[in-house]
Amino acid sequence: MATAAQILPQTLNAASLEWQRENEPVPYGRALEAMEARNTAISAVEACEQIWLLEHPPVYTAGTSADKSELVDPRFEVVETGRGGRYTYHGPGQRVGYLMLDLGKRGKDVRCFVHAIEGWVIDTLSDFGVEAWRAEGRVGIWCEDIDGREAKIGAIGVRVRRWVTMHGFSVNLDPDLTHFGGIVPCGIDEFGVTSLARLGKNVSTDAWDEALITRADGFLGALEAARQRTCRT
Repeated sequence: MATAAQILPQTLNAASLEWQRENEPVPYGRALEAMEARNTAISAVEACEQIWLLEHPPVYTAGTSADKSELVDPRFEVVETGRGGRYTYHGPGQRVGYLMLDLGKRGKDVRCFVHAIEGWVIDTLSDFGVEAWRAEGRVGIWCEDIDGREAKIGAIGVRVRRWVTMHGFSVNLDPDLTHFGGIVPCGIDEFGVTSLARLGKNVSTDAWDEALITRADGFLGALEAARQRTCRT
């Protein structure tokens, strides 16, 4: 049976995308403006798709379902966003992936898009010896923490405008985990958050980015496989 990466047309593989990688933290507001501009340009067929890997200075962001009661201690700037989800934290040591992709040619299936992102991150974490999984009813990436309890290691929040995506996912490489204490992360208070460093995995930003890029064809292939299934029904 062909894998997702094997069935991916050459015109849709990771090499056909523009990849942008930042070495210095990018203020969240500036990144949001850039994403929105890119979304408009892709919709107008004036720019190619882009995957943007970066970090932010400490910031809390509010999704469209954010509940004010879950903003426990607003010690950092709080920014309203148009993505789905509730409150989340971004900061140094957390790698963020913003995806500006045209779902018009990738299946127009937002649920499949989120599922494919989860699989991409799970596969990349496995390259560093971390077994992660999806959890029914809880968007994001989960794994076993050092105390044996389930904890969140990656968050997902997306927005789709004119079938072009924005926002994406974040993975905790080595952030200050106490910064999550100012919010109820993603509205889920019965589970904690963890990081690769807390799990004893010393993973540099460059190493993470390279592993993620290597796995990207599998992610895009999952979208293409879903698109083809839809076309056959």
